[in-house]
Amino acid sequence: MNISAAINSMVWAFGTPNHFLASLRDASAVIVGPWFLPACVFVFGLLVGSFLNVCIWRLPAEEQVVKGRSHCRGCGQLIAWYDNVPVVSFTLLGGRCRRCKAKISWVYPAVELATGLFFLLVLSRFGLTARGGVFGVLMAALIVLTVIDIKEMILPDEITLPGLALGLLLSFAVPSLHGVTGRWEGLLNGFWGVLAGGGFLWLIGTVGSWVFKKEAMGGGDVKMMAMVGALIGWQKVLLVNLILAPMVGSVIGVVLKYRFGRDLIPYGPFLSLGTVTAVFYGDEIIRWYFSFIGL
Repeated sequence: MNISAAINSMVWAFGTPNHFLASLRDASAVIVGPWFLPACVFVFGLLVGSFLNVCIWRLPAEEQVVKGRSHCRGCGQLIAWYDNVPVVSFTLLGGRCRRCKAKISWVYPAVELATGLFFLLVLSRFGLTARGGVFGVLMAALIVLTVIDIKEMILPDEITLPGLALGLLLSFAVPSLHGVTGRWEGLLNGFWGVLAGGGFLWLIGTVGSWVFKKEAMGGGDVKMMAMVGALIGWQKVLLVNLILAPMVGSVIGVVLKYRFGRDLIPYGPFLSLGTVTAVFYGDEIIRWYFSFIGL
């Protein structure tokens, strides 16, 4: 049997990835129960969140994220596996290192829980599909970028640039991301999303820097939204850039300015919040807007 025939046989046996995932979902519901798949997705999200914590703490320090065991930042001792169980270990240890009793940041369980909950939301909205898997990866990337931007005021290229390339590749491989069926059409939509996401912020930043004589938009924000645009398309990324992120950012920015005297506020978290809203409700918001203006 040649390679082409073998591939055709596999496709016939398993169907498309979405068909295979749907069959897996239905089988788990029948054999174990309807709760089994959401529980597995939530636990998987907790485990992914544990890895995201590694990225959050190591990327700004330019450390390896795939090599080296986790260690206490207080005493430097390696953390045993039973003290590294997502959420559970933090709770049992009372948020302190077993050896030196140094406090463990609440960010660790918060990131793990957020990842698990976001994965559940993606499952409930998009099901066990290739599209849902892609948006799950996007949620994970946004969590890392948000926390790092809050802590360090940077958006690492190690996330945004590979994410941009991967976004274009996935636009071709999973055209349903953009509501189309043709792969080349999906890639084209992803390309326009890159231009609308990153290009728009670059233009705003360039004009703002010229007017205010200082940097108005960080390069990390531009790369981040180029990555996002590749995955959600030009309409939704413009919704984020023009309405959702500025609306939330302006309100919170005013509060932080006059309540706490903060002048420099990271914009990445607002872009992330706008992106999450656009992923889950962007189609409805866009339809409402066009209906509102009579189109």
